[in-house]
Amino acid sequence: MRVVLPLIMIALLSGCGWVYQVGSGGSSEYDISKAQMQIVDFEFTNQEGSPFGTNQLQGQYWLTNLIFTHCPTVCPTMTPNMQRLQAAMQSENIDMSFVSFTVDPERDTVEALKSYGTNVGADLESWHFLTGYTVDEIADFAGESLKTPVQHIDDSDDIVHTTSFFLIDPDGFVIRKYDGLQSNQETIIKDLIQTVKN
Repeated sequence: MRVVLPLIMIALLSGCGWVYQVGSGGSSEYDISKAQMQIVDFEFTNQEGSPFGTNQLQGQYWLTNLIFTHCPTVCPTMTPNMQRLQAAMQSENIDMSFVSFTVDPERDTVEALKSYGTNVGADLESWHFLTGYTVDEIADFAGESLKTPVQHIDDSDDIVHTTSFFLIDPDGFVIRKYDGLQSNQETIIKDLIQTVKN
């Protein structure tokens, strides 16, 4: 108790200024900048068959997630949600990229990803669907960069992966984490606009 009480007092006295690490109007609900997570350098292949990676994303904000085109559960909700966020940012004239990494690279070819992106109404000028790596490589990337596991389930078409959207800042740090299944995106859109514009 002697240790706990001083900690409680420090927390009370410090107020909540610490929660606003990025953007003056940002929401602490989404802010994970204190974790100091950074995207490891990568170069994979996008839906056009072109090399795409950290070099192309350097100096800009980008929103990313993990998906696969045969996903029977969460992806049919996540991908349209991402598409709506892309449309919302475009309506605000916010220049940023969107990146979806497949966790099923053996089946998700360049052609499959382009068809998938087109079918969900993605603007493929700024939204890149990536493949061109092994299952182990994307699992390692997700673990190192996003601190999240990717697990293939034996005797099943499903693959366990995060349903979160992650916002990356121009220096490659992961600063925001959003619920990719959230149907009401109003607060996410507000936080995105405030964070990217500030």
